[in-house]
Amino acid sequence: MHVPQRSPQRSPQPDFMIIGAPKAGTTALHAALARHPEVAMSVPKEPKYWLCDDAPPPAYVGPGDPHSQQEWIWRRREYDALFAGMPDGVLRGESTPFYLWSRQAREAIASALPEVKLIAVVRDPIDRAYSNWMHLWCDGLEPVGDFVTAFELQEERAAAGWAPFWRYRGLGLYGEQLTHLRSLVDPGRILVLRYRSLVDDPAGTVDEACRFLGIGTGRVDSIPADNSRVYVEPGWRPRVFGPVIRGGAWLGQFARPEIWRACEPRLRPLLRSSHDAKRPHLSEEQRAALLPAFAEDIAQLSEVTGDDYSAWLSVESRGSFTQRITPPNGA
Repeated sequence: MHVPQRSPQRSPQPDFMIIGAPKAGTTALHAALARHPEVAMSVPKEPKYWLCDDAPPPAYVGPGDPHSQQEWIWRRREYDALFAGMPDGVLRGESTPFYLWSRQAREAIASALPEVKLIAVVRDPIDRAYSNWMHLWCDGLEPVGDFVTAFELQEERAAAGWAPFWRYRGLGLYGEQLTHLRSLVDPGRILVLRYRSLVDDPAGTVDEACRFLGIGTGRVDSIPADNSRVYVEPGWRPRVFGPVIRGGAWLGQFARPEIWRACEPRLRPLLRSSHDAKRPHLSEEQRAALLPAFAEDIAQLSEVTGDDYSAWLSVESRGSFTQRITPPNGA
């Protein structure tokens, strides 16, 4: 087992990073590793520094983007400070799931952190994109109530300057991303985990990450539930209150970030119907329509990792984290 020892020469930087993908269980894995006695994880969870590298983030203009950017850590001294105060003798980590997507981040990390270990969690890219859309829709930020329609707007939105989280297709091109990353970084410093494994065998998957990091196994036997949202049905509520929430998020850029963070949870319930709406699965027709956007990249992912991801070519939706761990009819 290798854990960094106390040394006055130890630089204030991460020993490992969870680099992606968004809506693939990175928050749950971060929280699980934070419980490990040999690990210290950054606060905030997602500094986003390597998306910026000592320059302010681009002036993204999508719903909620200007407010969100206030929380990005882009100055190196502030990023270093996240790790400088961590205890000696532990592994230090951070989790920014957009690093896997960003070519700039991949190159900057490879150049500046030649010893860092990288963990990527991949999920069926259509289910990931649907969860991504669902997150924004249920927060009142996504103005389009049909997933496939919103998916097809990616290029238009990117050209208009919307932030990375709106790239429903681009964030799921893991084959392309990992091929480039492995050209920059020793593949032995990259661990690829499956979202499915986090759901089906959380303790075993955390132990796999621990073995990769060189720390003790059997210290964390569960992971927290993911950060999925309560489903919002299309209808008059999102039509009426959605613009209110998007307007509030826009105004939030002119106040301290914690002010909007305190207000937003109080507004979100306005979107929900009075009954317990169930999040629908993607239909076979929806998945079939989107598969061509990912089929080539899925093949590339299988080739670069040596694992079989062909099950992702199915038209069957696998559902959310909660749906996967809840037996049918509660049985």
